[in-house]
Amino acid sequence: MAMGGAAGGGGRGRGRRRARKQPLSEINVTPLVDVMLVLLIIFMVSAPLLTVGVPLELPKTEAGAVDASDEPVTVSITESGEIFVGESGVSWDELVLRVAQEGGEDARERPVFVRADGRAPYQAVARVMARLSSEGFTKLNLITDTAASAEEG
Repeated sequence: MAMGGAAGGGGRGRGRRRARKQPLSEINVTPLVDVMLVLLIIFMVSAPLLTVGVPLELPKTEAGAVDASDEPVTVSITESGEIFVGESGVSWDELVLRVAQEGGEDARERPVFVRADGRAPYQAVARVMARLSSEGFTKLNLITDTAASAEEG
């Protein structure tokens, strides 16, 4: 009797149906966001490295030696604003004529080195370069000293 009573009347789990688990209708996006952020960081770090390390084989040329007549014309500007072409001083009006004479026949195709004292007025340097540029000298180069020499002085 004891067995029958326990089995028939008061059993909790046997007589009842178990509740079914409902399918989840929500997606947990937290792990997805974590993975995406890690991938974003990896790509942000590695992208600049990919562009720098592009292997190239540059074209090779067989250029001849530079002719002695192809030396550049040097224009120097002192601290006080005086202008020199080569080693001789020139006035503002004869600057273009003297650079053309120093350069020879193809003076406008030859490089012109502009050397200016570090304390020379910026306006003087800019005016000389603008004047030469407007007269057709296109290969203007500003000459500076290296950093090692600047530290010594």
